[in-house]
Amino acid sequence: MSFATDIKSEITKLDSNHTEYIAELSAFIRNNAYIGNNIIKIHTENAAVARRIFKIIKDIYHIYCQVTVRSNFNFKKNFIYLLEIKGNCDSFLEDLSIKNRDGYFINIPRDYIISDDEEKRAYLRGIFLACGSVNNPKTSRYHLELLIDDNEYADFINNILNEYNLNSRVIKRVRGYMVYIKEAEKISDFLRLIKAYKGVLYYENIRIYRNQKNITNRLNNCEQANVERMINTALKQIADINLIKKNISLEILNDKLRIAAIYRLKYPETSLSELSNIITEKEGQVITKSGLNHRFRKIKILADNIREKEEKGVYNNE
Repeated sequence: MSFATDIKSEITKLDSNHTEYIAELSAFIRNNAYIGNNIIKIHTENAAVARRIFKIIKDIYHIYCQVTVRSNFNFKKNFIYLLEIKGNCDSFLEDLSIKNRDGYFINIPRDYIISDDEEKRAYLRGIFLACGSVNNPKTSRYHLELLIDDNEYADFINNILNEYNLNSRVIKRVRGYMVYIKEAEKISDFLRLIKAYKGVLYYENIRIYRNQKNITNRLNNCEQANVERMINTALKQIADINLIKKNISLEILNDKLRIAAIYRLKYPETSLSELSNIITEKEGQVITKSGLNHRFRKIKILADNIREKEEKGVYNNE
């Protein structure tokens, strides 16, 4: 099963009060039902969702849905669960704030559907059950979306989400609109909001693992870059020393520069810090990393002068 399916299956097990069930059902019917003359058709691929919607309608409105199970025609192994309510459904839809008393559809539900925080959370649960999807945090990107059929309604849902500081956005799609959340922490907050607590724990564990792995990778990359930079620096220093040794001899250098050059040739793979410790221990004279670096800069200046003379063809190896 997908992560989104797991989340939906989890929240179908929640117990709610009367008004919360109505808010959840209102959102679900509004976003996942065909409403015709004297018939309502609800479809879902999730058996747990189908059972929950069936139970809410039966327990609260004493309406029995006709349930049909069909094979999915998209070459999938799962089934489609079709719930049908036949007969005059106007009072049912009016109570869910989907139709008004005159029989016209209401795009935005009336205030009593989401009059308090718990009802808003139940309404968001219903929307997620109807048209929501969330990526598994193990994948390369974090993404949660709700597919909405109407711009005004999408803005309405977006405003509710942002009342909880979820930083959601609305984007136009070929078929309708998508309300989406991209930030990992905000997706976790949404799951907590709809009371998918097991999903939150799983999501946070994977997210923390991925973040720690990314930090470790960045540290390894930095360490690798430092090693490569150290090796490149050492190779340049050795090249300068060998050039001087070939054309002039190291004996021309003063004692401090000559000691630095000799130990660099002897320990070509050590860092400046390590090399300074070695020289301090071997020679009995304290030299810091900064002081050693200063000596190699002087050696580089002398080597660059030799290179200039070689390029001009005037160096006579005196």
